[in-house]
Amino acid sequence: MTMIKVNVLTEEKSWSKKIKKKEFFFNQLCRNFPKKFKFINKRAYLTLLLSNNRNIKRLNKKFRKKDKHTDVLSFPLQKKIKNSKEVYLGDVIISFNYMNKPKNINNYDFKEKVTKIFIHGFLHLLNFNHIKEKEYQIMFREEQKIFRLVKKILI
Repeated sequence: MTMIKVNVLTEEKSWSKKIKKKEFFFNQLCRNFPKKFKFINKRAYLTLLLSNNRNIKRLNKKFRKKDKHTDVLSFPLQKKIKNSKEVYLGDVIISFNYMNKPKNINNYDFKEKVTKIFIHGFLHLLNFNHIKEKEYQIMFREEQKIFRLVKKILI
């Protein structure tokens, strides 16, 4: 069974204080995703940028015309490659500043928060959305299902 490979880039040093082996952590999460998100017989990739408020605000303004920081941005790959053994899903960017609230958050709670927002960003790569209430309900249920399966690795 093929899995999702997460390529992790970090542009904010503080991430290393909270998650030691970042690439291992996010790839472990994906290994525990439900079967329907495992891309059977394909190699699926995504890039995760661990960022901060300053940089995520810049990206949000440039690509979404919103001049404010946010917790997560997702950029799904627009064109789908048919019959390919490899699938590039897109990019997810998470802001450290959003995840590290309150400032004295312990590592377990930090990882739980990051896991939930990573799942949220991942689902956006698969074109899940929450613009309408019905879409929000569907996406939220999927997030809950995935989180229940992956939370065991947070310990």
